[in-house]
Amino acid sequence: MAAIGPPPFDHLIALSDDTGIFQHATFDVPNRAEGYCTDDVARAFIVAVRASAHADLRPVAIKLGRTYLSFLHAAQRPNGRFHNFMSFERVWLDDVGSEDCSGRACWALGVGARGAPQESWRRLCARLLHRTLPQIATLAFPRAAAFAALGITAASSGRGPHVPALGQALERIGSDLVDRLRRVGTADWRWFEDVLTYDNARLPEALLRIGMALDDPTFVEAGLEALDFYESVVVENGMFVPIGNRGWYPRGGPRARYGQQPLEAAALVDAALAAHAASGRPRYRRLAECAYAWYVGGNSRGAVMVRDGGCCDGLDAEAVNPNMGAESTLSFLASALAMSGFEAQSRPTANRTG
Repeated sequence: MAAIGPPPFDHLIALSDDTGIFQHATFDVPNRAEGYCTDDVARAFIVAVRASAHADLRPVAIKLGRTYLSFLHAAQRPNGRFHNFMSFERVWLDDVGSEDCSGRACWALGVGARGAPQESWRRLCARLLHRTLPQIATLAFPRAAAFAALGITAASSGRGPHVPALGQALERIGSDLVDRLRRVGTADWRWFEDVLTYDNARLPEALLRIGMALDDPTFVEAGLEALDFYESVVVENGMFVPIGNRGWYPRGGPRARYGQQPLEAAALVDAALAAHAASGRPRYRRLAECAYAWYVGGNSRGAVMVRDGGCCDGLDAEAVNPNMGAESTLSFLASALAMSGFEAQSRPTANRTG
């Protein structure tokens, strides 16, 4: 695969205003009527923090990141949970968001507490993360807990003050995921649930990152086990074919092949890079490249999904969904930043070894 550099931010800039990032677009035109959501702003803040490490992207990343962090600050309720949906008129449309919303917000705050480009942002992220920690223990859905774990592992490796509750939360989430894998899994179904649905690779990724953060090989081994099973389902002849959202993949039932979503490629890129970091096995680098290739034509329609840093919303049997909303665009940008960052870290070793 050709070298992957930092992605263009043209479409991200178009989707963003001084409040946050619009959820949806019609083609590449932001749809203001659909307003904003904390889920997407959390994703956008993670992208901004990662992009701030690149000199060419740093000025725009700081400008956008400040807006996204302000939104997250406003979205948090006094008890630590988060509103999710906001209208274009800046009116909250819910009393409290979903568990996934809280998990993704925790993820963003953890990333910010460790790596935000300004000290004031890191301090604010740490404060908001501390406020939401008691709510993490109440998350019943495994993906929401996995999202939270990704933030906590980021924060626990940062330069902020040590918080014992971080390690306790990771131990609890990791133990629950391993228990789910052991209770539900069988010899031919090494998974946490009886159905593969959305953001699938985030579950093994969470275990891998928990295992590395806690230096616990039990979590790492379980994460690799689940990721290897997932790879056996979604990689066909070297091509990533995500589980489609038109029926998912229930155990023993038919596997939906279309309604493929960009966030699945982003999740597998991150999980594969985590597996590479945990195991050192080169095949996980190749798995990350396979997942990233989905965006640029390595998919079951041979369709290029990206343009000017924006990403189409899905891949169907008949056509590509031409709309370029926030979730899709941020999935691509996060993947491109992860791959370019990985290549930058690997380049000196590659040069030494030839």
